Amino acid sequence: MLQFRASIVLKELIQTSPKRSFSDIIRHRKTLPNAYCFSAAYRDDRISKLKIVCNGRPFIQPLAGRRYLCTKTDGAIEPTEPEKKDETVQEATADKKAGILPSLEDLLFYSIAEGQERIPAHKFITALKATGLRTGDPRLKECMDMLKVTLKSTSDGVMLDRHLFKKCVQSNIVLLTQAFRKKFAIPDFQTFASHIDALYEKGRNLSGGLVADYIPQLAKFSPDLWAVSLCTVDGQRHTVGDTKVPFCLQSCVKPLKYAIAVHDHGTEYVHRFIGKEPSGLRFNKLFLDEDDKPHNPMVNAGAIVCTSLIKQRAGNAEKFDYVMNFLKKMAGNEYVGFSNATFQSERESGDRNFAIGYYLKEKKCFPDGTDMTAVLDFYFQLCSIEVTCESASVMAATLANGGFCPITGERVLSPEAVRNTLSLMHSCGMYDFSGQFAFHVGLPAKSGVAGGILLVVPNVMGIMCWSPPLDKLGNSVRGIQFCTDLVSLFNFHNYDNLRHFAKKLDPRREGGDQRPQTFGPLDYESLQKELALKDTVWTKVSPTECNEDSSTTVVYRMENVGDGN
Repeated sequence: MLQFRASIVLKELIQTSPKRSFSDIIRHRKTLPNAYCFSAAYRDDRISKLKIVCNGRPFIQPLAGRRYLCTKTDGAIEPTEPEKKDETVQEATADKKAGILPSLEDLLFYSIAEGQERIPAHKFITALKATGLRTGDPRLKECMDMLKVTLKSTSDGVMLDRHLFKKCVQSNIVLLTQAFRKKFAIPDFQTFASHIDALYEKGRNLSGGLVADYIPQLAKFSPDLWAVSLCTVDGQRHTVGDTKVPFCLQSCVKPLKYAIAVHDHGTEYVHRFIGKEPSGLRFNKLFLDEDDKPHNPMVNAGAIVCTSLIKQRAGNAEKFDYVMNFLKKMAGNEYVGFSNATFQSERESGDRNFAIGYYLKEKKCFPDGTDMTAVLDFYFQLCSIEVTCESASVMAATLANGGFCPITGERVLSPEAVRNTLSLMHSCGMYDFSGQFAFHVGLPAKSGVAGGILLVVPNVMGIMCWSPPLDKLGNSVRGIQFCTDLVSLFNFHNYDNLRHFAKKLDPRREGGDQRPQTFGPLDYESLQKELALKDTVWTKVSPTECNEDSSTTVVYRMENVGDGN
């Protein structure tokens, strides 16, 4: 029998196809050079037998007159029928000699080009944005810089052939291949984004709530402002609304500075001074637990003590720069600013916080040697740090990603700090609404009186909602509605994935409710479905038929292949 070793063709084509399924490549096989055609694609009764061995030694009987994506074993006979060798085939033959399989760059080009020899640069950019990645993503800087340089060197400044395309993408090919193969946290990102837009529109129609006015600077914001931004753990981004308008973090900074304190000092040291329990009281109450400690770092008393733990021997200027640098790393170097007007406004109207500070000092809640008034100044400064919805969503995504910033890949926080922060956000993050929020939404979150809600979907994404009108408990009216609707639609609630639970959409799975099809080394029945073959043609046969060691070999034979759909 004539034998050709197929060199893991099926596995490699499926695993490296960046955008289109294997069956799609088969149906549009003209977009690949002839040298890369696979015989199973041809509707020809001459294909009579195909033996595949599980230990990495597949064999295929060739169809005369075609080159196959395979390597020749000893004694195999080359096809003799002459072929037309145009430039593309010659290039593909050279590629074949170099590495047998087309490169990832080639496959990416073929999937975008759809049979064309050249593609406009904007087509690549449009396809890239559809995956959720941005052209300004720091990880794609080399690719985007090379694209600009390359387009300047072309005659029309628009079109890219395969070689120019490869030159542009090769520095970031792993990330791009993951994106186009839908291997990110949200595979069908455009569908997911359309759902987010619908939830945003629903929230925009809400009325009610009042803009906070006890800090005069906050009262100046329009009640019509409304924005939602999200960033997945893979750096997929979507924003809708007033997402570039800066606003102060206010209480949303509390979990972030707690995370910094735990990162620097460890859990045991931090919780010598602060408890872990929900208080059941208003966030600005003068009240301590039975051990004379603030209940948790999410209420004002706990946040003031937490502030005193950061860079204890440094001055306020050094402390402030230290925290700002931390937050910028969490935000992937996106916008993090400071509102001096809000800081001055906070300090001038901060009698309640001064009262809490003196109460804490009387109860010896601070580390030895702490200057309470300097700590309060630093506390007001941190509350006055500005972000946009876009930059804050990256901060939330860093928490969702275990402390790694998703758009830079930099480790910012320790796993211990992230775990503790998310635990306390879940139980104490939403003021007096924390219990209900944990019950109905089931996700870690922190709200602030500026109208922000920092929401974390662990291992999936971070979200920042912002709308200034607040309910009677101090939470954004539109933000609460958005979070509730989000979990009603998607199975993001912490306990949505229990067995036998009511089904919701799962954007983590391709198609919304089914996992992407994957093929193991012996999953030929599934592969048959992907190839859209009419009848069951894969059957197990005796291992002895292929003269292989029966202890390690399972053999499948394909006979009488019918026409594909």
